[in-house]
Amino acid sequence: MSASEKDEIDQSSAPLIEHLMELRTRLIWSIGGFFIAFLFCFFFAKALFNILVIPFKWATSWAGLDPTRVELIYTAPQEFFFTQIKLAMFGGMVIAFPLIATQIYKFIAPGLYRNERAAFLPFLIASPILFLIGASLVYFFFTPMVMWFFLTMQQAGGEGEVQISLLPKVSEYLSLIMTLIFSFGLVFQLPVVTSLMARVGLLSSQALVDKRKWAIVLAFVVAAILTPPDPLSQIGLAVPTIILYEISIWTARMIERSRAKEEAEREAADSEQTASADTSPPDPAA
Repeated sequence: MSASEKDEIDQSSAPLIEHLMELRTRLIWSIGGFFIAFLFCFFFAKALFNILVIPFKWATSWAGLDPTRVELIYTAPQEFFFTQIKLAMFGGMVIAFPLIATQIYKFIAPGLYRNERAAFLPFLIASPILFLIGASLVYFFFTPMVMWFFLTMQQAGGEGEVQISLLPKVSEYLSLIMTLIFSFGLVFQLPVVTSLMARVGLLSSQALVDKRKWAIVLAFVVAAILTPPDPLSQIGLAVPTIILYEISIWTARMIERSRAKEEAEREAADSEQTASADTSPPDPAA
């Protein structure tokens, strides 16, 4: 191997090593932030679980029952412990998400142009906000509605009837509310994803309009897969998805109008420069 080839290899490997070191730093910050948030959530796991049970109490009150007598059970000795670990991991990811997203942005930002960074940053801010809106909708409305629907199926046990009561397991209740939060949070990212695709030219507003019928069908299919098998939660997820799809069409149109305006201004500036160059007096020295 010649000396020039060795120099070329050294010059090409240096940026790679720098990128790997940068990636390692971002991973350390992300994993460290998640671990600290996990420990915090695990320490307060029982208190956090009691907060998640509040929608169940609201549903109990709506069903005409005593909300102070809400009872959840666990049937295996280790079940509640692993439920707390799962809750701590979920809460740790939610708390550490801004830090993780910031580290991802700092890693990819040096490879973007200034206008690309300016375009990407609003979506980075909008994503967690939309996720929190979806999670709040689940907590304050859909979880009480779903639990109320299940509570209405109880049987009091009158004459000739057996008593059938709802005694949810702690793991199953946590899985239910986590599934709803994840589903709604994921669906509420639809405007962010479609806006990014429209900005880079992979998607147009007309394409979204043409696929509206298929999107409505797909919204109900996804809702049936992601939510429990009850009509309230499925309709409750499908309807916001369709509304968000319409919002995505509107944002795609706004992006297209903004792009067309920028291109028109650029073409006007180029034509002015060309006209000024053509009308400029000849150089006397020539």
